[in-house]
Amino acid sequence: MVDMLKTRQCMLCVRTFFGVTSKIWSFFLYILRKHLRTIIQYQTVRYDTLPLSPLSRNRLNAVRRKILVLDLDETLIHSHHDGVLRPTVRPGTPPDFILKVVIDRHPVRFFVHKRPHVDFFLEVVSQWYELVVFTASMEIYGCAVADKLDNNKGILNRRYYRQHCTLDLGSYIKDLSVVHADLSSIVILDNSPGAYRSHPDNAIPIKSWFSDPSDTALLNLLPMLDALRFTSDVRSVLSRNLHQHRLW
Repeated sequence: MVDMLKTRQCMLCVRTFFGVTSKIWSFFLYILRKHLRTIIQYQTVRYDTLPLSPLSRNRLNAVRRKILVLDLDETLIHSHHDGVLRPTVRPGTPPDFILKVVIDRHPVRFFVHKRPHVDFFLEVVSQWYELVVFTASMEIYGCAVADKLDNNKGILNRRYYRQHCTLDLGSYIKDLSVVHADLSSIVILDNSPGAYRSHPDNAIPIKSWFSDPSDTALLNLLPMLDALRFTSDVRSVLSRNLHQHRLW
């Protein structure tokens, strides 16, 4: 009887040991993933913003300052919320931040992942353009995401949400004339061609992003955005890019 009791106690100790070890190992892997993801996504990047030549400065002074309209979901960030059965992000991948919002009196948590290099991208383009957020998401969610991306820098102060979109055949259309009447000075960056189908000549298409840590789409757009600010009408350039837009 004593031997059986000792055996049970021994087995209990072994189970406890392996249980604690498993939890420690899981926590270690979580920290390791987060650290590696930080290294991969936010490695030091450069886009040399060299001083303008007198000729370039004169050209820039001769044209209007441009407006860059930015979509959120799958363009700058990706998120999923409580209750999603099959999230598109690999299980165990830590989010960059978690939002807690109340929708229809129900608290909902959103796990938000930032597209690689988005912070650097916003830092650079905010020096060239007036930045505007235009999302088809609900304001309570879109505002919270924009606040996090802005991070008290005051670069994402102008914002438009679902109520500013036009609902057409079940999809939300973004009317850029709501942002500014002069469409010659507006560029929209959006992963959904259907959202800007009223203004394809003002759009820069970008591939939808969900979880790829090696994505460099935002960095790749910097040369084009740098050049567009010198044009008198962005449509004269972007209208030549229509073949890159996916059909809607």
